[in-house]
Amino acid sequence: MPELSYPLWSPAPEPALLASRHRDDGELVFPALPPASPLAGHHDAVAVAPVGQVYSYTVIHPGAKTGLAPYALGYVDFPGPVRIFGRLTGKPRPTIGERYTARPDDAFGYVFVALAD
Repeated sequence: MPELSYPLWSPAPEPALLASRHRDDGELVFPALPPASPLAGHHDAVAVAPVGQVYSYTVIHPGAKTGLAPYALGYVDFPGPVRIFGRLTGKPRPTIGERYTARPDDAFGYVFVALAD
């Protein structure tokens, strides 16, 4: 994974994705703004809530020659509110409204994992 110019995960014992919260209106921006951003002075880094709900998704079916299995990509809504796009794992086909949590991933930085109901 390439080196990022901003932190993606909180340093807490249970890692959480980091977003930036605007000091005046509370709007969340993901990913967190890098310190060198001209907007960084108006934002504070905050941890994203650990559990969100699938807003929308699609299942990608790579060509047979690639040898890759189908995978899901989608948007997950977290309290705040903040909507984050990423790979959905843990189930072959997600469901709208289903609960997912963010987990670190070496290839993508993060993935969303389905929670058992």
